[in-house]
Amino acid sequence: MNSISRPFATRWNDNDVFGHLNNTVYYTAMDTTITGWLVTEGHFDIGTSDVLAFCVSSSCRFIEPAAFPDTLNVTLRAGRIGTTSIAWVLDMFRASDGAQVATGEFVHVFVGRDSHRPVPIPESLRAAVEAELVG
Repeated sequence: MNSISRPFATRWNDNDVFGHLNNTVYYTAMDTTITGWLVTEGHFDIGTSDVLAFCVSSSCRFIEPAAFPDTLNVTLRAGRIGTTSIAWVLDMFRASDGAQVATGEFVHVFVGRDSHRPVPIPESLRAAVEAELVG
């Protein structure tokens, strides 16, 4: 399975009152990993593209706690690729010991910048996803 992996450094204020990363931090790690890939390897210019990626659903399953100062290694791959949407699959591992701490999914629907209506995934983006993030 083709995937990429990116580090996500946690911050002191990411810990909650229970002494571990707040659940929102995992979503931030997933969103940052996807968006980082889109604007670098995906050739997707979020400032000028006629197409935008809207998150229409997301989920996270927590496996084991992580806490600052842990760094998470976030792997990204494409699950289902439709005509107008991509389901991204992400796994998060604690860098210090390799333990998996969470797994998640983000679904993006691609829409016209002005219309906000679904449009086909841009061909250059589809080609990059299929080349780098599909098994």
